Amino acid sequence: MAVPVRRNLLDMSGLDPVAQLERLHAQMGSLARYMGPLEPHTRATDHGFVPRTDVEERDDAYVVEFELPGVRESDVEVSLAGRRLIVSGERKEKERLGLLRRRTRSVGRFYYEVELPGDVDEDGVTASLDEGVLTVTLPKAESERVRRIKVTRAG
Repeated sequence: MAVPVRRNLLDMSGLDPVAQLERLHAQMGSLARYMGPLEPHTRATDHGFVPRTDVEERDDAYVVEFELPGVRESDVEVSLAGRRLIVSGERKEKERLGLLRRRTRSVGRFYYEVELPGDVDEDGVTASLDEGVLTVTLPKAESERVRRIKVTRAG
């Protein structure tokens, strides 16, 4: 029968903290690669919020939808930097006539950034705000589009 070995917790012999940090760094890099490029970078500014968002990939385009009720077109900025889509803006405070007793709705500035997994045709990007939903359609570059190839019988 094997007897467990008891170690002194204060005994650091045989441990290489630099090697352990390097292993941890490599594991974190693996985790970041596993999670992929569609992880958004969001930033809730002071007294702001992060909009609820869906990112959808289709054969010919990426479609990103943001829930932005109460936000005007003039209060939203959409920009593209390579494969990074950046949406920011502000939901402004409504002028009140009475005393506000409770608030559960978010107001203030918002920021959302996502790196798309492929190249985008920048000239074809569109953004529209309808019934509180901002829809940004980013057509894929020709080199990124899925091409269906018909299989035929040989002979």
